[in-house]
Amino acid sequence: MDELPIGRRVAYWRGRRKMSQQVFADRLGKSKSWVDKVERGVRRLDKFSVVYEIADVLQVDVQLLLGKDVERRPETQNCIDQVEVEEIRAALERYDQMSAFFQAVPHSPPLTEMRKAVSHAWLTYQHAKYGVLARMLPKLLRDAQAADSAYATGTEAKDAAHLLGQVYQIASSALRKVGEHELSWLAADRSIAVSQRAGDQLLAGLASYRVGSALLALGRVRPALEVNVNIANRLAPSYEPAHKGERLSVYGMLLLNGAMAAARIGDSATVRDLLCGAEQASLELGGDFNHYWTSFGPTNVQLHRCATAVELGDGRTAVETHEKIDVIGFNAMLPERRAHHFLDIARGYTQIGNVEKASEMLLEGDRLAPSEIRCRPLAHEVLSDVLRRTRGTPPAPIAELAEQMGVGV
Repeated sequence: MDELPIGRRVAYWRGRRKMSQQVFADRLGKSKSWVDKVERGVRRLDKFSVVYEIADVLQVDVQLLLGKDVERRPETQNCIDQVEVEEIRAALERYDQMSAFFQAVPHSPPLTEMRKAVSHAWLTYQHAKYGVLARMLPKLLRDAQAADSAYATGTEAKDAAHLLGQVYQIASSALRKVGEHELSWLAADRSIAVSQRAGDQLLAGLASYRVGSALLALGRVRPALEVNVNIANRLAPSYEPAHKGERLSVYGMLLLNGAMAAARIGDSATVRDLLCGAEQASLELGGDFNHYWTSFGPTNVQLHRCATAVELGDGRTAVETHEKIDVIGFNAMLPERRAHHFLDIARGYTQIGNVEKASEMLLEGDRLAPSEIRCRPLAHEVLSDVLRRTRGTPPAPIAELAEQMGVGV
């Protein structure tokens, strides 16, 4: 968008904020005609004070309106900012596969390079390095799309589709973390179609898991519950030994995600049944593994027992379950999963009024994986709740974290 006139940028961001010209004009204290002339380039924006006011109403960095690179603060380096979100959006809006129907793709990276890049992206996500991931995702999406188009009719077509399906899932998960739920849903939905072309039921199952997560984040709870349970039933482990560990892992994660959706609507009986099914799968699996990047096993089931209890408003059960978790198994889990759990338990402690322990959990999560705490809107809400409930001046570490996250003390 850098080459666009400023009026076009204003129109773009107004549209992104779902404001009509009239609403936008009212918030600026201008007329609708004035806004229309600015967006069409008939009227120049030659006062910085007005540009800053427009940026404030649109809730974007003024540098975006001026077509310049946003100067990032040090504490936001590991988060996904709006510039990076728009770059990911632009990559998702490409339809190179359709262009390839008419002419050959000019360039595509070798699949061996793509496999390394995708594996690196998964590890980056599971280590909660969201800023690093955001900066690599646009190129990774473009490369994976190009590879899928280039190898569409060859012997490596399924491999290329498999890689693209994975990249869509990584993008979906990262976007959901930072509150971009509609984009997360789009990327997950794309992964379902691509995964079917890849001929991999487990990858398609995981794509359904991502769709369910995005739907849950969007407040579409019952569809989220249905998609997880329906696909889990289709993937119920059989007696065939081939890929049994991978199948158990994907099946178990679908049940856990379904349990989270059931908890959101207060259906404790369904939560109990789904957790029981996931626990049986984890015991059959025989330990904690990262098959298909799931981090599934007995420990993850316990973490979801805590998380579902929090969703049900039962902070006491969440805390009691947390205290019984196997320490060795927990410490062996990847940073994103552990920090996510600390955030869940911080919520649990606020539910029982223990603000001090809630603060400890937030700080522990921040020490382990700062991006999981500092970049997530949910963590901002929990920290705001902690500060509200704190009597007097908050402890220095939590006050410092609040300042770095931009949460008012």
